[in-house]
Amino acid sequence: MQANPRIQMDGVIAMLCWAALCGLGGALVTIAFHAGIHGMQQLFAGRSGLITEVMGGLSWPLRLLVPAVGGLCAGLLLVASKKVSHDKHSGYMEAVAIGDGHMSVGQGLLRSLSSLFTVASGGSIGREGAMVHLAALWSSVLGRFLRVDTARLRLLAACGAAAGVSAAYGAPLAGAVFVGEIILGSMSFQNFGPLLMAAATSGLVMHLTGNYAARYPLPDLSGAPADLLLPCLVLGVLAGLGAAQFLRTIHGVKTLFARTGLGLPLRLALGGLLLGALLTQLPEMAGNGNRVVLSLLHDDWAWQTVLLMLLCKVLATALTAGSGAIGGVFTPTLFVGGALGVLFGQVLGFVWPALAGHGPVFALVGMGAFLAAATSAPFMAILMVFEMTLSYQMVLPLVPACVVAYFVSRGLAQKVMYEVTLHHEDNQALRQRLRHARLDSLLKPAETVVHTDASVREAQEMFLDYPVKYLYVVDAEGNWQGVIAQQDLTRMMLGEIDVRSKTCGEVLRLDFVKPLYPDLSLDEAQTLFSAFQGERLPVVSRDRPARLLGVVYKSDLLARYSQLKRAVDSEDAFVLSPRRRK
Repeated sequence: MQANPRIQMDGVIAMLCWAALCGLGGALVTIAFHAGIHGMQQLFAGRSGLITEVMGGLSWPLRLLVPAVGGLCAGLLLVASKKVSHDKHSGYMEAVAIGDGHMSVGQGLLRSLSSLFTVASGGSIGREGAMVHLAALWSSVLGRFLRVDTARLRLLAACGAAAGVSAAYGAPLAGAVFVGEIILGSMSFQNFGPLLMAAATSGLVMHLTGNYAARYPLPDLSGAPADLLLPCLVLGVLAGLGAAQFLRTIHGVKTLFARTGLGLPLRLALGGLLLGALLTQLPEMAGNGNRVVLSLLHDDWAWQTVLLMLLCKVLATALTAGSGAIGGVFTPTLFVGGALGVLFGQVLGFVWPALAGHGPVFALVGMGAFLAAATSAPFMAILMVFEMTLSYQMVLPLVPACVVAYFVSRGLAQKVMYEVTLHHEDNQALRQRLRHARLDSLLKPAETVVHTDASVREAQEMFLDYPVKYLYVVDAEGNWQGVIAQQDLTRMMLGEIDVRSKTCGEVLRLDFVKPLYPDLSLDEAQTLFSAFQGERLPVVSRDRPARLLGVVYKSDLLARYSQLKRAVDSEDAFVLSPRRRK
């Protein structure tokens, strides 16, 4: 019976309304987290504001100790969060991409509070991680309150994540693409529509509450000349190489901290102490680096200072993230990419004076390319830089640089920023293997085989030993001859025909069973099995004469199809269908 179109549309409208609620909540929790940072700063520094200014206003002993104390508190909260819930899918990405969309409220709040301590005490990590987690948590709670099914719960949690990115960066398009490209691994509009609704609503709330501002506004930026396209491609290659090393550095430092044998609180305290030692000399390394990036875009820096800032930021981020702190690395990644772009522009201006004076362009291209390479999401990176700068002129040089950086990084790096990226790639690879699998991958040895010169009595005994309907017949060289059917022997005996004096070669049938070939696809084999009543079919070579290679069982073929279906379902579980099946 055909479903009522009005009921179908009501379901879609309801989902979009829920997505808008996810956007509203995502914006509000982002505002609340900002307020929490300022409150924490007032607590330990007596003032609030930009983290670099707050840390710069502290005495050097406090710069040393504050990150260590913040790290210790953050570690204790993380330990407490693990006791609240043992869910292995504790992060919002895993809950959406691998889990069922259900996120623990207690665990989520404790993890976010842990991130708050790290960020407020100067940890070199992005605040967006906790904001996005809280937004996804709100949406997961909303979905459970509405009692939606698992697929819609996962999609609602994804909408919350998109809203969080939109609110944190003022980039609704990039927020939706971030979730679709990285977390869902799908850009179908059935998913993308609710994500856009959530991200746009979140951005609107941030505007209405006065909390929106373009992250890196460059209103006077002119269009990039055509001469810059080739240098931007080169910069994309460098960003890909640098991002691969950046990821290796973070994972390497994480391994070193793990080898210390210290508990999580002490590891975070040690990481904070080492970071504090760096902040005593360079308080600009505190926080996500947003203030320094703005300065790189608008001011002239000596190349030695830029290089020092780049190396120290990599070290500061590796110490914070490597020690186990919870948070994002988006903005630190933009910092490193921007510094790399500025250095590249300065070197290029020295070698090719005609292209001097385009430092901001190379800085932005470096930011986008480095972000694309580190996150494995080039489309998101292009939109992110575009929305944060409000400069459409940057799209043309960004596109080739981001694409090249992505492929260079993925070709070199053994690590990724987000583990769900590997999950989607493994699923895609599995689907490709299954779709292009040949029949020989299911081949098993044939046990019920007789030779043409064997007596029929041997065949009868084999029928007694094996509950099969057919025996396979080969000659002395193992070449395929045909089958002996149990029903034929039974019919001969009922007709009182003496078969004991006959050989298997005399009673075999050539066309009773159509054999398979090892190079057949699973679909071709399934078609042949559909016209066959038995459980197994012989597999022979395409040689002349053909040799018996083995058998394939229908149950194995169905199991392989079931494996393929599960791989496909794991990717398609998010889809909000505008049409309801019959």
